[in-house]
Amino acid sequence: MNWRCAAIDGAETDSHRPEMETDSHRPEMGRNRIRIVIVADHPLFREGVARALSLYPDMEVVAQGATGKDAVLPAHRRAPDILILDLNLPGGGALQAVAGLGPETKAVMLVNGVEDIAEAWHPGAYGYIIKGTTGRELAQAVRTVAQGERYLSPALGAQLIAERGQSKHEPNSEEVRLLSQREAEILALVKQGLSNKVIGSRLGLSDRTIKHYMGNLFQKLRVRTRLEAALHSHSGPFSTA
Repeated sequence: MNWRCAAIDGAETDSHRPEMETDSHRPEMGRNRIRIVIVADHPLFREGVARALSLYPDMEVVAQGATGKDAVLPAHRRAPDILILDLNLPGGGALQAVAGLGPETKAVMLVNGVEDIAEAWHPGAYGYIIKGTTGRELAQAVRTVAQGERYLSPALGAQLIAERGQSKHEPNSEEVRLLSQREAEILALVKQGLSNKVIGSRLGLSDRTIKHYMGNLFQKLRVRTRLEAALHSHSGPFSTA
């Protein structure tokens, strides 16, 4: 699976969380427009993203929200093509929202850095964009993901490459075969974006035991993070947009 690398301006402090804002009152637009929902808890940031994307005639922001629940539109509403979602929503819920998306909607996650992805990898997220990227690059990410491709912000790609450079190693199939059956089970669940707590619940093991297995898994694969382990499972390198 190929990932495109390419690196939203906006910051504010108001923690007010409005009801879901929709643009259903707007006139019908071209069918080929990419329909976008933006979910982030900061109103000014969210509105800044919407304004930046509104400059592109092939994009339409159809709704905005402030919580993970807002990412799930009512069944009678037409599903968006792209969900732009802040990974660090207060109270969590971002990954649960991604897991609940239908196949017609692809998620682009807004993150602070590669450490966010390392702890919250989810295969349902088609793109990871670092906050602070430009509107132009965000638009490029939206178009890439709308076409069914994976996208990674260049700043995140640089951080990941730096981490891999420190390890100076890429796991190979021979090393994967060294995993025990239980370690292979856990790796498969990591690929699904599940946390240690959820993995432990599914396998009937304590969080401490899962951490022990994860340590063994990282050592055998010679990787340092969950992200590296998850990316190893997806064929194909990162590509540059």
